[in-house]
Amino acid sequence: MNEKQTHDDVYKMLSQSGYSDKAIQYFQAKENIGVIENADQITDVTGPCGDTIKISMNVEGERINDAKIQVLGCPGAVASACAVVNLAKGKTLEEASQIDLAALYKELEKLPDQKVHCARLALKTLQKALDEYAGKDRDRAANEHQGRH
Repeated sequence: MNEKQTHDDVYKMLSQSGYSDKAIQYFQAKENIGVIENADQITDVTGPCGDTIKISMNVEGERINDAKIQVLGCPGAVASACAVVNLAKGKTLEEASQIDLAALYKELEKLPDQKVHCARLALKTLQKALDEYAGKDRDRAANEHQGRH
């Protein structure tokens, strides 16, 4: 079987399972998959289903300059993680913290009902990364403040 045939078969299977065209495109393109060397923040979360998402981010000022993800999981986890990173890139930390399930679903258009947990895992990973980064930022500010006194 050639690569195009396999690609088409996967597309058909996912479509019949309830994935939107856009969600399937995220899964097949695997945009944003990778690792950022010397990232400002790296966070991973494993969901109750066993899927794991790891996000690496570079932050300039208060803006997410770049982000990449690694996913060990099903097509729903891959599509959700790719979409959440796509939504977060270029946003301020505050704007990214406002990304919710409704925004992610609007981006993906449709996932099978049994894959809602994948979208939640992607969001949880982003939120945890933002929280951890904010904690590091507070620690840096506190250390700088102590150094001046």
